[in-house]
Amino acid sequence: MTDVLEISQLGNPVLRLIAQPVYSVQDDAIQTLIDQLLTTLTHSNGVGIAAPQVAASYRLLIVASRPNLRYPNAPTMEPTVMINPQLISHCGEVVKDWEGCLSVPGIRGLVPRYRRIEVEYTTRDGKRLRQELTDFVARIFQHEFDHLNGMVFLDRLDSVQDLITEQEYLKRVAPSTLT
Repeated sequence: MTDVLEISQLGNPVLRLIAQPVYSVQDDAIQTLIDQLLTTLTHSNGVGIAAPQVAASYRLLIVASRPNLRYPNAPTMEPTVMINPQLISHCGEVVKDWEGCLSVPGIRGLVPRYRRIEVEYTTRDGKRLRQELTDFVARIFQHEFDHLNGMVFLDRLDSVQDLITEQEYLKRVAPSTLT
């Protein structure tokens, strides 16, 4: 069984580093890290994870939207491993919505993100792909991509008034998204 890795928490310097490119996708250590990230993501009820969140400063992220306790209305998709991802383009439309982060437990923030983006990345098999992402999946990508650039969602807030505890979010905001 693959290990569940410890999630780096806000304050850990690795979260503020610019992650290094992956030069050899087929390297055993990179493939093992991918497996560990997938296991850690499933175990944590997240919808995305970036390598810096497990103290591995590589340009590697996973987008894995699915309904769970933290995101009950999330669309379902297969986990997508993205190595050396790039944000190629975006639409001008920006939407504010609530985000949480495994590295910033207990807090949600109202974060502005592009609604539609085009990305390019290498798969774990070494293929280079270009893909359009929209809505919640685009939000996940942008959130995880920020981790590769030493940022957390708190850096994107327009105001501290856009913060709420997870407990208050579940009590006041989440029920209104279920109707």
